[in-house]
Amino acid sequence: MIIRPIRHDDLDALYRIAVESGPGFSSLPDDPDVLRNKIQHSIESFARKVQTPNGESYLFVLQDADTGAVMGTTGIESSIGLHQPLYHYHHSQEEYRSRDLGISSHVGVLNLGSHYSGCSEICTLYLRPQYRRLHAGKLLSKVRFLFMAQHPQRFADTVIAEMRGVSDEAGRSPFWDWMRQHFLDMDFATVTRLVGSGNNGFVSELMPRYPLYTQLLSAEARRVIGEVHDKTRPALKLLQAEGFEHRGFVDPFDAGPTVEAKLTQIRSIATSVACRVEIATDQRRLETEPEHLCILANTSVDSFRAGIAEQMHYRAEDGVLEISRSLAGALKLSAGAQARFVQLPLSGSRVADTAFAVQNNKEPIHAR
Repeated sequence: MIIRPIRHDDLDALYRIAVESGPGFSSLPDDPDVLRNKIQHSIESFARKVQTPNGESYLFVLQDADTGAVMGTTGIESSIGLHQPLYHYHHSQEEYRSRDLGISSHVGVLNLGSHYSGCSEICTLYLRPQYRRLHAGKLLSKVRFLFMAQHPQRFADTVIAEMRGVSDEAGRSPFWDWMRQHFLDMDFATVTRLVGSGNNGFVSELMPRYPLYTQLLSAEARRVIGEVHDKTRPALKLLQAEGFEHRGFVDPFDAGPTVEAKLTQIRSIATSVACRVEIATDQRRLETEPEHLCILANTSVDSFRAGIAEQMHYRAEDGVLEISRSLAGALKLSAGAQARFVQLPLSGSRVADTAFAVQNNKEPIHAR
């Protein structure tokens, strides 16, 4: 399995992913023209020389090294909300108290805003069901952090991830059902398609601008505020293990939570190791014990490659990582080249990867 930047000839595979993912996966609408533009923008972003983030979009694919098939995709937005707002509701509690009567009450409130303007976002994570295998989900999730660790100037200090909220197998969202009934008579699939296509002006025009008291919502809508789809929980747990936290911001359409972390405090970034590569002349030196597995990436931008190093030997005293010639070739690493790796956590890995792959009724892995 190899991670690389997306190319134009990946359009058909990306379209199939967009169709499979269904409503709610707003970052990949099933529109070939939109997807073609996303690929072009990603290619331009990888080619651009960047000192500060300015709307670049990096889209990667996971490729089967043997067949060349695209197994999944994952992405990073360098700075969201600069050219058009990224809207969220902030879910908080207000207290009302009468001293004369000795009565108090707590009321849930939703306030619409664009708090995360300028932040970086990890997104577009999807593993196709037929390619579920050990470590594939972790590779798609963690490779973004290796890229960010190597090129921090391309990203903001705060990184967010929008998690898919609760919806049923038909794509109906309890939260949006209530919003649709009272404010915007448009089905959930259409709304997410508009947002994914970059058309979200209707949010400020038609959605409620004033504080929305959650007691006015239906019980079903209230219950899902800040909750994730059952099959998105493994993806959320991986991000929580990286240090991401939910601070009350939720999606305005399905009320799924947005989690955030400081770039330098993300665990896989903080613990990643810069090293120099050597090609092992004696394969017996390479360790194959599970505790030595890691995700390894080169330091290129437009020729970025990453994969699982199942055999390696790290010499901490001189910062040298010995790997096989075949892995070096797959990752475009020559002897003496700089690279970066992060250890792959293996506790319950086989179970975790199987669960992480099951993300909707067609069993992909995805966040928004």
